[in-house]
Amino acid sequence: MSDSDKKTIKTLRRDIQRHDHLYYVEDQPEISDREYDGLMQRLKDLEKKHPEWITPDSPTQRVGGKISEKFPAVTHKAPMLSLDNTYSLDEYRDFHKRVVKGLKSIPENEIEYVVELKIDGLGVTLSYENGLLVQGATRGDGKQGEDITANLKTIRSIPLRIPMEKEPFKFIEVRGEVYLDHQAFLKINEERKAEGQPLFANPRNSAAGSLRLLDPTITAKRPLNIFIYSVGYMDKMSFKTHYEALQKFKALGLRVNPEATLCKSFDETLALIERWQEEKDSLPYEIDGLVVKVNSLKFQEKLGSTTKHPRWAVAYKYEAEQATTEVEDIICQVGRTGSITPVAILKPVLVSGSTVSRATLHNEDEINRKDIRVGDSVVIEKAGEVIPKVVRVIIEPGKSRGRKFKMPGKCPECATKIYRPEGEVAWRCVNAACPAQLKERLLHFASRNAMDIDHLGPAVLDQLVDSGRVKHFSDLYTLTEEELAGLERLAEKSAQNLIDALQKSKTAGLARVLHALGIRHVGQRAASLLAQTFHSIDRLQKTTFEDLESVMEIGPTIAESLRAFFDREANREEIRRLKQSGVALEEKQRKVGDRLEGKQFVLTGTMEEFTRDQAKEKIMALGGRVTSSVSQKTDYVVAGADPGSKFDKAKKLGVQVLNEEAFKTLLEK
Repeated sequence: MSDSDKKTIKTLRRDIQRHDHLYYVEDQPEISDREYDGLMQRLKDLEKKHPEWITPDSPTQRVGGKISEKFPAVTHKAPMLSLDNTYSLDEYRDFHKRVVKGLKSIPENEIEYVVELKIDGLGVTLSYENGLLVQGATRGDGKQGEDITANLKTIRSIPLRIPMEKEPFKFIEVRGEVYLDHQAFLKINEERKAEGQPLFANPRNSAAGSLRLLDPTITAKRPLNIFIYSVGYMDKMSFKTHYEALQKFKALGLRVNPEATLCKSFDETLALIERWQEEKDSLPYEIDGLVVKVNSLKFQEKLGSTTKHPRWAVAYKYEAEQATTEVEDIICQVGRTGSITPVAILKPVLVSGSTVSRATLHNEDEINRKDIRVGDSVVIEKAGEVIPKVVRVIIEPGKSRGRKFKMPGKCPECATKIYRPEGEVAWRCVNAACPAQLKERLLHFASRNAMDIDHLGPAVLDQLVDSGRVKHFSDLYTLTEEELAGLERLAEKSAQNLIDALQKSKTAGLARVLHALGIRHVGQRAASLLAQTFHSIDRLQKTTFEDLESVMEIGPTIAESLRAFFDREANREEIRRLKQSGVALEEKQRKVGDRLEGKQFVLTGTMEEFTRDQAKEKIMALGGRVTSSVSQKTDYVVAGADPGSKFDKAKKLGVQVLNEEAFKTLLEK
């Protein structure tokens, strides 16, 4: 490696780390996103040229491959105790009295406190050794947590390296709270709603769920953030107060909440409690109270802890704002995947600064548990100050109540009989032509990983569905150029392009068709396995549950979903129409002699000429199999740019690693 390249890589890493800190921690960016992307691309190019110089703290290494199916346990160097809670000023004053009594030799006017916002997120630890982030873990039970280092590395406000060269300590474990702000939380739930997935109840659940995903690439797409609030362990303590520690964290590049306040007296803390009672709703993130800590670390040590709580700190919890209103109706909504969600229509009421007129009731079991009925007076609050929820029913003596809620027997949109899969809480409509699901299903049908129909976007589909031209997937293949040219903002050339794209999609193959149909639980991998195993949709729809379940990687959940889909006459009719339209519903049966038959591949990093899905298709077309993790059974690891931990594991296990050129050569032999 040339000295020039080596020097440039070091400079780029230092500059990118500095700009990450300015953007994600200080909120004071100095360069545009385009300039930042340019710096990152230069670094990626140089590291691709010299992969032997990729280091764990490089900005390109924030997202690695999938981690193990079970998070390893981590024993905390010092217990992560929970805080004792207070819910009134009287209880809080009792805490102060206990502190004064515990420090009886110390004058009360010498006791300082630090007041911090109690962020409603997930507590984590970050361990740095010689400046390098070596481990991140959840709080767990306080003694042991789970190793989620790979996921925590995706959070841009967490530095992968901090400047400890001039510090007296070589190892430091800090603690913080990972959270999502209101805007990010609402966006995630909007996306989940569009995908037919259950909504997160509040930002805390969303943050916790994101950090425990087995695929860091998904975690990386969620805009998580962190505030560091204390030191857990150091090999050499270098400060005397908690407030001094917070200032040190800032100097090291760690993100500290700017609202942390040093109070010289107990009365000052009371003023802050009153202030944040009024101002907490204006924050961009959720808090459920304040944390008050004795500032002096010497005093903290003297006060000590119980087996559960430190005696030198307490949480002052604000009660969630609630309101009383009336349930005017309970309706059912249908999602893209057919999930049916009951929703309470409420008499409008003001809660936490906004008018609430609807609240999700989640599912039938939740309604029965709370016994919510039309006409009931109910207490509602905003879960996480964002999503309205019904807390409880107010039973009024002598007042008659309406009938108990019962899920409709048929889909409220298409009148198809609904069913509830065993072991699940949601009822579902399995009619592929259900109007409530149609537009989203059509978008999925046309998407790149399904039938890959260019030029068929939301604006065109809205017009086609609203006008009644398209009611089924198969209707797309009956459209004429004249019909399309008559749509708003679709010129003659665009209409012809769409007709050509529809014609091309007919040869997509059985695997893509199965994925495009939107059968619940049947994603790309399952669709490919089913196409390889049964080779035609006719054979597949005649296969019994037992035979489907016996296919490797399919199992009972997918088998049940397939049978529920194919048992519907409307779905079988739709398949007949697709066949009549010329859509290929068969998969070429492979010969035993296919070149990659029995070979197992793992893909990592970013390739220039292939997307991940394209590479998978080419491998599988030649008889190979693509898995997510490297093991002794892996034959090849195909490594693009930024290969991550899979590349390292392949080297360790002696698995053959192919760069993109070698991969292309293997395919073209």
